[in-house]
Parts: sequence; C-alpha cells; structure tokens
Amino acid sequence: MKRTTSVKYAAAALAGTAVLAACGTESGSGSGSVGDGEKTTRTTDVMADTRWVPHTVTVDGKEYKLPTEEKNFRVDEAHITFKPGAAEPDVGGGESGGTVGCNDFGADVEIDGDTVKITDLASTAMGCPGPVQEFEEKFQSVFTGTLKAEIEEQDGTKFLTLTRGEGDSITLAEGPAEEPEPALKGTKWTIDTLVSGKGDDATAQSLPKGAKAHLTLAKDGTASGNLGCNNFRGKATVKDGTIEFGPLSTTRMLCEGPVMKAEQELTDILSGKVSYQQKDQELTLTAASGAGLVARAK
Repeated sequence: MKRTTSVKYAAAALAGTAVLAACGTESGSGSGSVGDGEKTTRTTDVMADTRWVPHTVTVDGKEYKLPTEEKNFRVDEAHITFKPGAAEPDVGGGESGGTVGCNDFGADVEIDGDTVKITDLASTAMGCPGPVQEFEEKFQSVFTGTLKAEIEEQDGTKFLTLTRGEGDSITLAEGPAEEPEPALKGTKWTIDTLVSGKGDDATAQSLPKGAKAHLTLAKDGTASGNLGCNNFRGKATVKDGTIEFGPLSTTRMLCEGPVMKAEQELTDILSGKVSYQQKDQELTLTAASGAGLVARAK
C-alpha cells in the first residue's frame, strides 16, 4: 500500500513580510520507494529526514548551477526541508520551507510514493544579484505542479531529483544536519545583507567589500558590535518581537565611501525600535520604514 503525506511549507519571510502559514495531513500506511537494489529508499521518509541543498536546475535542456561564487549573499544559506510533523485532528500540521539563495518561499507539497505534487507556491519578493535571481527564477519555474522524485546515493551522499513531465528537473544534494537555533542574546550576529523598501519593492544587497559589521545583544540590556567601519555600543530593550535601541556611541574612524554609506544605513536601522525575526541561524531586523538588515550567527 502507498503512504500519502501532505506537507504545507512554512518559511520565515525576509524583511518583515508575514510568516507563511503551515498546515498538512498524513494518512494511509505503507510507503513508496525509489531506487534499486540496496539503494532502495522510502521517498517520504528520506525527503523528510534530510536538509537538502539546491545543486542544479535543468530547463529546456540547459543546466543552471547554484551560483556559489556569490559569497557575500545568502547562497551559503540555500536549503530546502520537508517536515511532515504531527497534525492536530481536522487541522493538519507539518512544516517545511527554504531558500535557494535569495527569497524565502513556501508551498503545499503532497508526496505519494515517487510522485510529488506542489501547489500554492508563495515567495518573498526581493531583488537579488543577477546570477542568484536567475537561478531562483529557474528553480521556481520547475518547483510547481506534479513531479517525479528519484533519490540516488553517490559516494555516500544522497541526491534528490525532481522531474517534471516535459523533462525539466531540479537536483538537490544532501546537506549537513541543521544546527541548533542560537540564542538571540549572547550570540555574535554577523551582518551580511541590507534590505530597503517594502513588499514587492523590497530589494536586498550585500554589504560592500571591507565592511565587517556585526551585532551582539547582551543579557544586561546593551548592544555592541561594528557598523562596518566603527565600533558601537548602546542600550537595547527586547520585548514582544521588537528591539528598541537607545542612542549609539561609536568610534570615529573614516573608511572607504561604500563602507561609510553602508555604515550610515546600519546606523539608521539601529536607531529606535525595529521588529525582529529569528529563524534557524538567521536574524532579520526591520525598521518602520522598511529598511532592514539580515545577520547570521557566525
């Protein structure tokens, strides 16, 4: 008999966009499997137990690789997870989501044997560097509708390939296990992205070369770090999903123009109250103006 698993993706949205809802159901018994010989694997179980990293997308016979050369953007965060989870009666449950290096996205996913049905794809809408955005657009053009799943193992690493009827496909590689979520306070958050604008007008860009910005929120109610050029320190009150920064005291060094420009933008964001959102290793701060920053625990 087949086992059917319905999973609703839920991805924490960037730059203050609302978190996508999660729901889903799991029913039936038995399992579908893919592969052959000793490599035979239950699709649902392996997909759900693995953190997948986008590897390549093939569209109209042309292969697109994840642009890992974009070191200063979110490419190193690229991952997809499937987590059926436990469901409440008549409500559903489960969580999954991810990013392919730019925007967070979510969708309904139903797995039945080696058939994966993807519907209701939703995504944040930031503009990103050209190669990253191109890869994301190709990925999302394939990651929809009905696909066939195949899981193979090469040199000890599992690869998941999702293929549409016309032959377009996505290949994902088994990634490292998900790290425990760090504490908001006491963690050094390395700032790597600035966000401007709201909604569909939101854009994101990496910090300029040479900017080494970071932020630490201490348990004593203070914040300290570096704005890209100068060190800073000030008060920070965390309450109800917000952080309210007091006046910042800073050193007074001069750096190159792009670094100083980014520093001013960070200073503006860290002046007054911002909303914050923490998911996995990532922290997003968003001001009322829509300006924001993205930092990672490093």
